[in-house]
Amino acid sequence: MEIFIDSADLAEIKRWLDQGVIDGVTTNPSIMLKDRVFNLKKGAQTIASLVEPRPVSVEVTTNSLDEMMAQAREFAGWSPNIVVKIPVINQDGVPCFGVVRALTSEGIRVNATVALSLGHVMLAAKSGATYISIFTGRVADEGGDAPRLVKLAVWWLENWRYKSKIIVGSIREVINIQEAALAGAHVITIPPQFLAKMTDHKYSRETVRQFVDDAKKALEKMDKMAEPVMVGRT
Repeated sequence: MEIFIDSADLAEIKRWLDQGVIDGVTTNPSIMLKDRVFNLKKGAQTIASLVEPRPVSVEVTTNSLDEMMAQAREFAGWSPNIVVKIPVINQDGVPCFGVVRALTSEGIRVNATVALSLGHVMLAAKSGATYISIFTGRVADEGGDAPRLVKLAVWWLENWRYKSKIIVGSIREVINIQEAALAGAHVITIPPQFLAKMTDHKYSRETVRQFVDDAKKALEKMDKMAEPVMVGRT
């Protein structure tokens, strides 16, 4: 399983990159604005350079399929490790699988995003998407069984030997990460605050503090009990 960080905060990306736990980055304009990235191109290129050759997903900003094509080609030209996020449908319910197919045929990697059903996954895979992002938080909001959807999606892809990878996104709680991992997700994209929560634990800190205190006491006793070293004459 891979972990992507869902962020445009360079400090957070570098922090977790240095820890050796992230395999890529996902962004969108809202995330970039929140993280004070005010130039889409420069921000995407900076992140891509920082994590290269790991993938960086950059999202199109239009409802028009023709404009999606144009933006995707532009974004992909910014850096070789940029993956373009294309929604499975636009806001009018028009399928975007043709866009995915056309971009894939040009060698542009696509993250088919906002997948909320097994049908979305099937069609996105058949259109050639490199990644398919299931928004499990939104699935759960509508009363759906998000872990089951992830499990079925992964099973279907592997059973029919599609190369698309499932990204689980829209993480709301740390337990969602565990559920996605146990459901077999290929990738989970995690906001930095949840990576921090996964790491920290009160009793881990207390146990380490106890180990350090005990070690100091043990070393002091060792020093007192050690026999003096005799220096022999030559």
